[in-house]
Amino acid sequence: MARTNSLRRGPVAARRVRRLPVVDAFLWLVRIAAIALLLIGAVSSISSARLSGQQWRDLVVFGIAQGSVYALVALGYTMVYGVLRFINFAHGEVFMIGAMTGYFVTDGLARTALWDAAPILALLITLICCMTVSALVALLLERVAYRPLRGAPRLIPFITAIGASFFLQYTMASLFGTSVKAYPEVDILSGTFDVLGFRILRVHLLVIVAALSIMAGLYLYVERTRAGKAMRAVAEDPEIARLMGVDVDRTIARVFGVGGAMAGAGGLLFGLVFQNVHFLSGFLPGIKAFTAAVLGGIGNIPGAAVGGLTLGMVESMGPSLVLVGLGIPAAHQLKDVVAFLTLVMVLIFRPTGILGERVREDRA
Repeated sequence: MARTNSLRRGPVAARRVRRLPVVDAFLWLVRIAAIALLLIGAVSSISSARLSGQQWRDLVVFGIAQGSVYALVALGYTMVYGVLRFINFAHGEVFMIGAMTGYFVTDGLARTALWDAAPILALLITLICCMTVSALVALLLERVAYRPLRGAPRLIPFITAIGASFFLQYTMASLFGTSVKAYPEVDILSGTFDVLGFRILRVHLLVIVAALSIMAGLYLYVERTRAGKAMRAVAEDPEIARLMGVDVDRTIARVFGVGGAMAGAGGLLFGLVFQNVHFLSGFLPGIKAFTAAVLGGIGNIPGAAVGGLTLGMVESMGPSLVLVGLGIPAAHQLKDVVAFLTLVMVLIFRPTGILGERVREDRA
């Protein structure tokens, strides 16, 4: 009987061994073809001089600004995944609520003397309001929708997150309508700066500086504070952390709150750049922020920042740098395709993301 079983396993094992080199060879062909297309498109686009040097620099700056927003939202995805191994697909709507809060607060402040007398203070008040409201919404989601399902099969919280996403979308539509809400003009953010040959819109400079400052503050909070150490302990092993005296429920709620605050900040910056928001504004940026988290390495906080900035740069420059050079029609309408293809390509070359996925086995 043992001889019969070994004979049966032998051909199966041999077939598996033969399949692996075929798969590896196919992946290498895909990698080589991707690199070749990128080089051909880039060389053709640059040599044709379709865009001036200033236009390329403008694309770089816009990509960094857009990527900074993606990075802030991606932090919420990656923090929740790092602790619960769970993708909170309602996080895009938390971002949208932050952007919607920014509209109502700025619209109200624009009717006061503070808006013209101290615009930076007015924007700071708006930022605090956006972060607070989004954090409260994220905390409510965790307490009502996710905490009762903790320990359930992973598919159940996943479906719940999708349902919560639709609930938040259409709750906002019911309360505030489906029309597009236009942010008021901020005079201090009009115009440009010249920095090292780069012409930077003031609003882009504000977004970049604010996003990088918030991300640096979050990193220090997680790495240097007692609450941050509790988050890392729960991410490492919730049961051991509980035995060591860490309040796991409170720590998980804190993770949702901090992630929601990051999304609220991203929502305000998104509104300042694109000047409008509506009840579906969180869907596509939320998906792209999740893509950025995976791109950088899901569960890795620096990876989320790197992934967001990378995705913003690729989405801004990819159509002009590669697709136009390859002669693809309507290249600039395919920027979303470029973003998701970038994720596929990075995962083919490095399946764990740019900085690597943080899992408990790696941190043990």
